[in-house]
Amino acid sequence: MADANSSPIDDDLYRRTKALLEPGEIELNGLVLHTEYDGSEDVQMMQATIDVGDIVAEHSGHDPKECYVYSGNDDPDFSSNQHQGLTLDDEEFVWECQQLLREGSFDVVVYYEASADHEAILEDVRDLGYDVTGVEGE
Repeated sequence: MADANSSPIDDDLYRRTKALLEPGEIELNGLVLHTEYDGSEDVQMMQATIDVGDIVAEHSGHDPKECYVYSGNDDPDFSSNQHQGLTLDDEEFVWECQQLLREGSFDVVVYYEASADHEAILEDVRDLGYDVTGVEGE
């Protein structure tokens, strides 16, 4: 079900993540970042999101310093805890995530273009000390 060398992931979260990757305008892959951060550690969880976003940007051919996080607080199409990584110059999509508080800790679902180096992203996230599960689109 999940990528080789990945952590176990509950079936519901895997299915929901896989559904986000279903064919649309662009082909996507994704990951689930499993954290121990609880609801009171939202600053640490957001930093983890930014760190992963920078890794995705780098392996997508973008300079992380040329990207920013759009949180959509003023956008009715965004939910709370939903964020996008966009390029500064033309607001090109780099990644999107949803931060989910599940069973007392956050899981962060991140998805990005399938042309990014999926395996390198997973390896670099693990190198930061995080537990991560890769999810590949179709």
